[in-house]
Amino acid sequence: MVEKIRSFQQLDAWKKAHAFILEIYKVTRTFPDEELYGIVSQMKRAASSITANIAEGFSRYHYNDKIRFYLNARGSVSELQNFLFLSRDLNFIGEKIFAPLYATSEDVAKLINGMVRSIEKQK
Repeated sequence: MVEKIRSFQQLDAWKKAHAFILEIYKVTRTFPDEELYGIVSQMKRAASSITANIAEGFSRYHYNDKIRFYLNARGSVSELQNFLFLSRDLNFIGEKIFAPLYATSEDVAKLINGMVRSIEKQK
């Protein structure tokens, strides 16, 4: 028997995204100081938006509301991917850091897509 998920913290997408955010925060500590209010701020905002939207979507009762927040989370993943490319291309991070972070972002997006598909089936 599958246990019912009772909180957003139990969602695989939230767990993976939370770990991803922690990595983003760790990596951005190495960025140039002049980027603190530029790319660093944007990356942290986009990263934290992923889990915030998953959490809020989980707490919504209507299917369309849930889907909207999950899609917002997926949009934040794409925004963060953009900043990962920019960070790599500006040599703030190397390929060894970029590649696993990007792969994790893809995993998070897939998990969110699965949540959207699951909700759509429940409609």
